[in-house]
Amino acid sequence: MYRMIRPLLFAFEAETAHHLALAALRLPLPRAAAPDPILAQRLLGLSFASPVGLAAGFDKDGHVAHRMGALGFGFAELGTLTPLPQTGNARPRLFRLAQDEAIINRMGFNNGGQQAACARLARHRIPAGFVLGVNIGANKEAADRIADYEAGVRAMSPYAHYLTVNISSPNTPGLRALQDRGALDDLLGRVMAARPAGGPPILLKVAPDLEPADIEDIAELSLGHRIDALIISNTTISRPALMSPQASETGGLSGAPLHDLALARLRDFRRLLGPRLPLVGAGGIASAQQAYARIRAGASLVQLYSAMIYEGPWLAARINKGLAALLKRDGFGHVSEAIGVDGD
Repeated sequence: MYRMIRPLLFAFEAETAHHLALAALRLPLPRAAAPDPILAQRLLGLSFASPVGLAAGFDKDGHVAHRMGALGFGFAELGTLTPLPQTGNARPRLFRLAQDEAIINRMGFNNGGQQAACARLARHRIPAGFVLGVNIGANKEAADRIADYEAGVRAMSPYAHYLTVNISSPNTPGLRALQDRGALDDLLGRVMAARPAGGPPILLKVAPDLEPADIEDIAELSLGHRIDALIISNTTISRPALMSPQASETGGLSGAPLHDLALARLRDFRRLLGPRLPLVGAGGIASAQQAYARIRAGASLVQLYSAMIYEGPWLAARINKGLAALLKRDGFGHVSEAIGVDGD
C-alpha cells in the first residue's frame, strides 16, 4: 500500500511531507504483530520487546514517539531537544536523494525546546513494555554548550527511559568539536554528574567521520566516565558516490549510502570495547539482513529512520519478522546470543 501512497507524498517538498506523516501518525494506528519473544532482551536496566528502534530526528518534539510500538518498534528516541526553542536553519533544509535512497538534512536542531516537550510528555501514556528515549543537544548560540547538556539531563531525566547526548550533528557549527578528547572528557564528566540519583541511562551518539585516534579516545573516555552505551552513528559529511542531483546539498547524509561507513565504525568500536559497553547500530539500516549484520558485528540494538521514507511505516515490523527468522535459521535461541559473534 505504501508503494501506492509514496508518489503522492513525494510530490510534496520533503519537510512538508514529513509533517504530513507526523500528523497521520497521530490518528488511530492498527497494531503490528507482537515481536517474536526471541527478540526480547533486558539491557541498560530496561526491557526491549524488539532491538529495532526509531532514531532521533523523526519526531523532534515528542508528538508521536510514544506510539511507535504500534508499528513494531521496540523503542523510539525523540529529539534532538535543546534547552531553549530554536527555529533551526533556513528552509529548504531536508532533501530526498531518491535515486540513492538517501536523505541530506541541515535542520539545525529545530525544536520547541525542552520545557514544552516536558509538558507534552507528562500528558502522554507510554505503553507498558515500550522504551522511550530522549536525545538532547545544545542551542546554537549557547555561551557554554556543555552547560546546555547538563540542563538537558536535569530537565529530561524524569520523562525518559534513557537519554542520548548528541554531539555528532554536523549542522550546528562547532558541535562535533565536543568529540575531541579534552572537550569530551569535560562534557562526560559534567553530564554524568548532572544525572540525578536513580536517573536514566545516558548514551553518547557519535559521528561516523572519525579517525582511529578519535575512536580510541571516545572508547577510553566512555568507559572511564561510565557512559551506559554508544550510538554509532549519526549522519556523515562525506559523500560516497551518489546519483541524485541533490547530492551537492550541504548537511548530513543518511540512508543507504551511510550503511557501509556506519557498519565499519561499529566494528571499530566493538574491536576496542568488546562486550564491556553496549553499542547501538544506526545508519543505513533498511532490512532484516542489515539489522542482523549490525547485531552480529556487535550492536545490542539498532535504529532506523531514513529507510522509512522509502520503505514505509511498517518497516520495523517486517524487520522484526525477518530478524527472528534469521536468528532461528542460524541456531540462536535468543537475539543476545548473536551480538558480536562475527568479531568476538
